[in-house]
Amino acid sequence: MSRDFRFNRFPVDVLAYELAEERATALGRMGRALETALAKLREFDAAHPRIDASASAQQARRKLVREAGHALWMFVVQREACGLRDSRTVMRNYNVPGEVQQRMGAVFNRPLGAG
Repeated sequence: MSRDFRFNRFPVDVLAYELAEERATALGRMGRALETALAKLREFDAAHPRIDASASAQQARRKLVREAGHALWMFVVQREACGLRDSRTVMRNYNVPGEVQQRMGAVFNRPLGAG
């Protein structure tokens, strides 16, 4: 931010500007993470046909789908924090597979209620 902006504004204006800047930065970071997760899944699918896939390949793919679902959730939550409520454009623009959309959400490493 330029010094002129800081000196010629009220502190609340500077704070609002910096918060908006942080939201935009986080949104970009979450979008890149989603792109990376989806690219890994697509690369895996291109290299490993699903027909007669080994158990280890199926497990590796499930992990990639889970990671992409989590990245999608993080991105959608950040978009909503920025006031962007319609996630249909995300699904369309990023070409998010249905199975990734179904895995979108919080990821728990242990069963609920287990300490």
